[in-house]
Amino acid sequence: MSLLARLVGWIKRRLAPVSGLFKGREEFDLTEGGIAKPLFYLSLPIIVTNLLQTAYNLIDTFWLGQYSTEALAAISFAFPMVFLLISVGMGLSVAGSVLVAQYIGADEESEAEYAASQTVALSLLAALLLGVVGYVFVEELLGLLGASEAVLPLATDYMQVISLGMPFMFGFFVFIALMRGYGDTITPMLVMFGSVLLNVILDPFMIFGWGPFPELGIEGAAIATVFSRSLALVVGLAIMFSGVRGVRIRLAQMRPDLSFAKRLVSIGFPASIEGMGRALSINLLLVIVAFFPDTVVAAYGIGTRVFSVIFLPAIAVARGVETMTGQNVGAGKPERAKAAADFAARTMFIVLGAMGVVAWLAAEPITAAFTDNPEVIEIGTTFIRYVAPSFGFIGVMRAYNGSFRGTGKTLTAAAIVIVIYALVRLPIAYGLATAYDYRGIWVAFAVSNVVGAVLAYGWYRRGTWRDADVTDDPMSAGSGDDLEVGEADASTDD
Repeated sequence: MSLLARLVGWIKRRLAPVSGLFKGREEFDLTEGGIAKPLFYLSLPIIVTNLLQTAYNLIDTFWLGQYSTEALAAISFAFPMVFLLISVGMGLSVAGSVLVAQYIGADEESEAEYAASQTVALSLLAALLLGVVGYVFVEELLGLLGASEAVLPLATDYMQVISLGMPFMFGFFVFIALMRGYGDTITPMLVMFGSVLLNVILDPFMIFGWGPFPELGIEGAAIATVFSRSLALVVGLAIMFSGVRGVRIRLAQMRPDLSFAKRLVSIGFPASIEGMGRALSINLLLVIVAFFPDTVVAAYGIGTRVFSVIFLPAIAVARGVETMTGQNVGAGKPERAKAAADFAARTMFIVLGAMGVVAWLAAEPITAAFTDNPEVIEIGTTFIRYVAPSFGFIGVMRAYNGSFRGTGKTLTAAAIVIVIYALVRLPIAYGLATAYDYRGIWVAFAVSNVVGAVLAYGWYRRGTWRDADVTDDPMSAGSGDDLEVGEADASTDD
């Protein structure tokens, strides 16, 4: 414990020059005072954490782009598959985060510790099962997505390594979620920084065979990622077991509890559906993208990686809103939760709108940073320029969906995602791509982003989330809107 405490203290001292930007939970109250400052202090470390997390993908994309076009196309198939596997179990981390946030807001720390301990144990078991399933069936799944003969074995090699390392990769996401629910977003940021730094160093050595390492190509990128994440998980677990930072977990409370597992599933299953909806959309879009040459597939992979960076502020603020909503609902302050969601939506619309202008202007050099293939650069540039004008709407949808999740209305957030992807993005992409060319897929991205913002805003204004409190009834989470979700889907022309 003392070693970890000294390590965390040393890192914080190194950050002293920017300490005004990074403030811990002990320095602000999410349930009192203004909205902007606590949301900023909560969200900024999440932005940095997510930026570092995305750096994994960007680093792999960059080095594999230098290695070969086939490897770059293979990673375009592999990344959505990784997202799909993680999304299946991600609902448990969302459920754990919401429960911890609401218990902390209600000043019930012992219940928060039990929720965190159970979430870690159950999530690792789920990740182990998912990893086995992924390893066995990944080649068939990638084949169904339309990977070419040159790309399929490369994508399979990458995914099999990732599948074996799924408990390590997913376990760290759980650590981040639980610490966030507690209100500590700085510690996960620091641990992620060390993990990414290690991955940056390992990637070229493992891919190209620098020094004593053999040339492993795309498989080397996967090994570097899993190894880096495994060390991050070990550090994260040590921090939570020691209790030196954030929420504490206890070994005695990690024996799987069936009743609590049902509680987690009742909250987390819709969140998993939301994540799976996003992941399946990307994978099914790959089926459409695969109708076209590998240059289009490679450009699609670059574009989605670029978007993952640009959308980081919206994702981070949504997570901040999720935590603020959870703690304020737990404290019996729904109006403050609403104020946080509205403020976040307005702010993200402006910020991402401005980033859309920059992305449109700089689309060509951004794409060229990942590849020197002129055809891939041209196609990737059109992708970014078609989608950039809709960036602000992503911020609106993310903010309100974050608030839905924070109340425990994970079914509502899932329904919005399923509608915009299954009923808007995919049909438009298929119809326009088959009638015209690959640019129809780019149009589908832009249209679905706008529809998602309108739907999330309208649904939030209904106010059905106000009476949610998942700490009262183990089976109440996500059930309050069941009939309303069906009615909204049937009556809304989306």
